Amino acid sequence: MIEIAELVKDKSLLGNYFAPNAYVQGDFEFGLIKNRQGSRLIALPEVLLQAIHVSLKEEVGSAAGIVLFNCGRWWGKNFYRRLEEELSNYYGKPIAQMEMVELLQSLKQCWKTHGWGIMDLNMDYYQQGFLIVKVQHSAFAETATLENQPQCFLEAGIYSAFFSQLTGRNLHCIQTSCESLGAESNHFVVGLLERLKPVESWLEENLDHDTIMQRLTSKENAASV
Repeated sequence: MIEIAELVKDKSLLGNYFAPNAYVQGDFEFGLIKNRQGSRLIALPEVLLQAIHVSLKEEVGSAAGIVLFNCGRWWGKNFYRRLEEELSNYYGKPIAQMEMVELLQSLKQCWKTHGWGIMDLNMDYYQQGFLIVKVQHSAFAETATLENQPQCFLEAGIYSAFFSQLTGRNLHCIQTSCESLGAESNHFVVGLLERLKPVESWLEENLDHDTIMQRLTSKENAASV
């Protein structure tokens, strides 16, 4: 009879790396928080996020979204490097060798633990060259103050940089629905820039996410890019 000890010998039974009670540590009384590797974390109060949007709108006007997107790309590049280091150390292998399901689950848990919302990843359009990121209860959407357009430019920039680093291709990201405009969730489409260019005009027509994806994956549009 095989002993249970033999089955688990020399194998590490690792749990959720981003479990909140294990990942977020520090002295909360003095406002010092760190992750489980000892790196400092910073809490962004709602009033600060709102002030960033208001200040950018006053300073650069309609270009505020572009500024936020580029900030998100910078953040996303650094976020990818940090996540790669943490997960590689924890699982004992490069993230390139991780199962995709395992990696994406870690990313979803990471988003939730950091308080950025509840993420889901839709691979239905993968064969057509698109990844759909769905986020509910987004902290970025809740604090945005821009009007009449999807709000989460910073978050779109993060996804653009993160998945570019992950795939080794220069990918773009555009938001197609936003909680701040009454949608039940935020949808982001990740893909090649030239494939996503028509989406901006469709958003100006107030098309919903499903209609945009139907047009984006139609044979006529695929043949035109």
